Amino acid sequence: MSAATVTPVKKSSFLPKGFQLTTWEALEPYFDELLHRPIHSVAELEQWILDKNQLDMALGEELSWRYIRITRNSADEAAAEAYNYAVEHLTPRITSYEHHLDQKLIKSPFLQSLDTSKYFIYLRSTRNAAEVFCEANIPLATEIQIKSKEYVKIFSEMTIGFNGQQMTLQKAIALLEQPDRSTREAVYHQIHQRILQDKDHFEALFDVLLQKRHQMALNAGFENFRDFKFRALGRFDYTAKDCEDFHQAIAGEILPVVNEINGYRKRMLNLDKLRPWDLFVDPSGLKPLTPFQSIPELINKVMLCLSELHPSFGVYLAKMQEMGRLDLESRPSKRPGGYNMPLMTSGVPFIFMNATNSFSDLRTLMHESGHAIHSFLTRHYPLKTAKRVPSEVAELAAMTMELLSMEHWGVFFPDADDLRRARFAQLEFVLKVLPWIATIDKFQHWLYLHPAHTREERKVAWMEILQEFTSTEVERIHADGYSEYLWHKQLHIFEVPFYYVEYGMAQLGAIALWKQYREDPEGTIHRFINAMKLGYTRPITEIYEAAGIRFDFSRPYVRSLGEFVRKELDLLMQ
Repeated sequence: MSAATVTPVKKSSFLPKGFQLTTWEALEPYFDELLHRPIHSVAELEQWILDKNQLDMALGEELSWRYIRITRNSADEAAAEAYNYAVEHLTPRITSYEHHLDQKLIKSPFLQSLDTSKYFIYLRSTRNAAEVFCEANIPLATEIQIKSKEYVKIFSEMTIGFNGQQMTLQKAIALLEQPDRSTREAVYHQIHQRILQDKDHFEALFDVLLQKRHQMALNAGFENFRDFKFRALGRFDYTAKDCEDFHQAIAGEILPVVNEINGYRKRMLNLDKLRPWDLFVDPSGLKPLTPFQSIPELINKVMLCLSELHPSFGVYLAKMQEMGRLDLESRPSKRPGGYNMPLMTSGVPFIFMNATNSFSDLRTLMHESGHAIHSFLTRHYPLKTAKRVPSEVAELAAMTMELLSMEHWGVFFPDADDLRRARFAQLEFVLKVLPWIATIDKFQHWLYLHPAHTREERKVAWMEILQEFTSTEVERIHADGYSEYLWHKQLHIFEVPFYYVEYGMAQLGAIALWKQYREDPEGTIHRFINAMKLGYTRPITEIYEAAGIRFDFSRPYVRSLGEFVRKELDLLMQ
């Protein structure tokens, strides 16, 4: 498959050819030039914006690479040193300069003459950044960024021993799909006992992060970190109340469907009690699905599947493979999880994940491919703000790719029964993740609205919220101590607070798009591409409308989407 049709990103000329970020002393002259450059016309203001943007994107790409390197190998001391230098010595100075540059833009007498349709989102984001900026928060943000990375380091080094073999937690989790129940139970206990070994470290780590984040909010003139973070994230299109509506809709409309699915699972497995270690095995008790045997096979099949959705989708992934932008296998000292990292200067993103030859790897790579395709669809924009889409839209691209690609999974599962099992597993996951998202988001609201809470109060609040969104068909053993600390498994709480509810919002949008695709494949793909091409040039609500769906968390709307998925599951259960 040729990748030659990928159009190169156009370069501007403010930075010298071959510019590399080394030290602050080498970087500062470019910020100084922008800060002191006279601006005498609208044309000069627009050129100033483009030059500042080129500097922003070059810095963003270099800092992204430094993050990629520490996640690929947490034992790489040189990578850690380069990353820490950026966090401690570059980012604070860059943040201070950026505020002064934002002020220069806002105070420019030529600002009112800019094309509002072209610069609406850019100017809205700039004004918002200037309003929430606080000089005292720069060192706090640095301390938080460094401190939060302790979480990643701890988790990336966790292993368990099973059947004489040491394995990462990512590989161990795949064993929860094994038909033998005693194996699943033993692995489940080992995983959670290993996590509990560090519970005091995680609790102490979060105590520090909570205190520092609350102080940031106070410094910026907010009563609590939640309200501060909502502003800092630029959540212009919905409020905390909308998040509360989302929680209620999931509890009232999706959780009952999840209970039905778990009831079916319990009957199919012929169990008196459904335990947490019974939730990932095939309901028929069959061996786990194996959609691929090697990383090259996974990549080739995903490219073929994406090409069946739209020819350009496969071309994009081929370009990433050609440029070495795929790191997919699980290995020791590699950070857990997965991500797609946009690289805006080169225009070709990087996908990171921990494949263990399981069905979930297929889902993960489809998800991250959705992000990557989104990056390619927005690479033509000159402004970074247009390419840096909000998570509510970015995750829509990723989760939609999971569901739309499912219609072409015959590439992975030529056997009809295996294909049915795969589709059931995907739809089960789509619904079951929504209550967990609501759990984590509601818990974060509680955490930051009660900043003086004790660890015991935190545990009580967590258990109440967990119970609200837990299926009544699953019996947990509360005495084992796992449930009280399940939130320790969620990276977002430690590293990127309040970034999680977007997954749930986007999941609802993805279901709506999949429903359209079942009725009108060609038209849905056309609308999806056009909506994703908007990047962040329009408000979130308008981007969803361009895709032909609604940005809506009302119970009736959520109920309609839940019923659609339930009916599809009913067909697969027959």
